[in-house]
Amino acid sequence: MIDPATASTAMLDAAIRRAVENVAAGGGPFAAVVARGEQVVAHGVNRVTRDLDPTAHAEVVAIRAACQAVGRFSLAGCVLVSSCEPCPLCLAASLWARLDAVVYAADRHDAARAGFDDLAFYDLFGAPRDQWSLPVGQVAVASAGAPFDAWLAKSDRVDY
Repeated sequence: MIDPATASTAMLDAAIRRAVENVAAGGGPFAAVVARGEQVVAHGVNRVTRDLDPTAHAEVVAIRAACQAVGRFSLAGCVLVSSCEPCPLCLAASLWARLDAVVYAADRHDAARAGFDDLAFYDLFGAPRDQWSLPVGQVAVASAGAPFDAWLAKSDRVDY
């Protein structure tokens, strides 16, 4: 259960306003804010069609901008506030960014009602891979571990 203090109603309302503005500007109906306490670190709107980038979801755009603003790839100490429940891509980005919490207004069912695939993708990830419409599988090659060996041998690597 998310503590209501994690994100103010004002921040959720701001994300929703930005999402509505983005629709008027020709973008998708999604917006997000990365905040530390009551301070906005960065924000983002859906830019998928504008940038011809299927990864340019509002949450990913906000996370990228926040990392640049704080000068590191970890957003520990921050919260992602989104106009809609993050899709699996955005949820994974939130985990990689080490955010403290994710809060949202609308959910995956609202997105599905508007024609977005979030619900279908959540369902897909719950199904066995042999039932997926996109074949995903490993091909064993002798050199598969070479990048990890190089990583482990690098004494000045930055772990993440």
